[in-house]
Amino acid sequence: MKKEGQKNFSFPKAEKLTSKKLIEGLFKNSSSFYLHPIILKYAVSAREAPCHQVLFTVSKKSLKRAVDRNLIKRRMREAYRLNKHVLSDKNDTFYNLAFIYTGSKILLYKELEHKLTGLLQRLENLNNMEKWQNTSIGYWGSPSLQ
Repeated sequence: MKKEGQKNFSFPKAEKLTSKKLIEGLFKNSSSFYLHPIILKYAVSAREAPCHQVLFTVSKKSLKRAVDRNLIKRRMREAYRLNKHVLSDKNDTFYNLAFIYTGSKILLYKELEHKLTGLLQRLENLNNMEKWQNTSIGYWGSPSLQ
C-alpha cells in the first residue's frame, strides 16, 4: 500500500507509449534534446493522459545484434523507472516521450542512468521555466505591465 509522500517506482502499461497515431505525432511534431548517446523527443500530450507516456528505441543501424539492443532498452527502462520522479506530476502538463539510443557502444547502467536523468532534469527545468514565464507576476512580485 502506497503511503503519502512515497515514490512510485512501478512502470505500468498506462505509462508505455503504444498508440501508432501518438508515436507518429511525436516524431513529426516534437522538440528534442540530445545528450550523447541519447536523444529525447518530447511533445505535450494532446489527450487527457493521466501520466507521462514513454517509448524506448535503439537503432538497428548502430547496434546490429538484437541481444545488445534489448539490453540497452532494458537498462533505459530501469533508469527511467527509478528516476521518473524527476518529472513532477503536480502540474497538468503530461508529455509523450521517446528515448532514442544512437550510440554504437554498450554503456554501463550507471552511465546510461546519468545521461537519462540529465535529460529528464533538463525537461523539468524547461517545464518550470515555461510555467514561470506564463505567470502574470513580474520579477519582484509586482504584477507585470502587459
